[in-house]
Amino acid sequence: MILAIGVAALVLVAVNAVLFTALHLREATTEVVDAATPVDQTFTFLRRDLQCVVTPTNGTSKFLSGSFRLGNGISSVGVSEPAAAEIFTATGALGANAPWADIQRVTYELKNSATVSGRRDLYRSVLRNLLSTTTPVVDDQRLLTGVASVKFSGYDGAQWQDAWDTSNPTSATTNLPLAVRVEIQLAGADATMEPIRLVVPIDSVTRTNMVLASATGN
Repeated sequence: MILAIGVAALVLVAVNAVLFTALHLREATTEVVDAATPVDQTFTFLRRDLQCVVTPTNGTSKFLSGSFRLGNGISSVGVSEPAAAEIFTATGALGANAPWADIQRVTYELKNSATVSGRRDLYRSVLRNLLSTTTPVVDDQRLLTGVASVKFSGYDGAQWQDAWDTSNPTSATTNLPLAVRVEIQLAGADATMEPIRLVVPIDSVTRTNMVLASATGN
């Protein structure tokens, strides 16, 4: 009987060790998944907005056709904080109760946290009514909390440009870049880690100042 009790005790110790290890592994996995979910959602929005970006065109309807601006300190109408990117993209949801087209203006910027002092959060701000004659209504969506910096860069075929502005006719960046790189540096305990990077290719038709001659007669 003493021997049986001893064997049972050893079995219980072994089962307890396995169970404790499994619970610890589950908690660690849950923490990793919970931490990665906001980043994955942010990259989903970024990738979709950049892949559906509207090609800028010449003419008086440049506002509707969409400028494309990347850099630090971008001033955007209706957005209180300087933006890191301002793009026009065809990601707007069409619906019976939404009298807007699918083209919308999207900006990405850092704003002070409303809950934690000294913390900055990454926001995605959307403007749907592009022809508003009054102060435009911008919808803010918080994507990530605890962000130290966010940086957008455009690839021109030879190198990455930290500033891009298709609305400036005197600049060398009047067309869309071939790709966009996004770098997000987290704050707090994750500040020592490398920035989280996302590269999205841009598939678009560039502008040209060539005049097409029409054929006359036969």
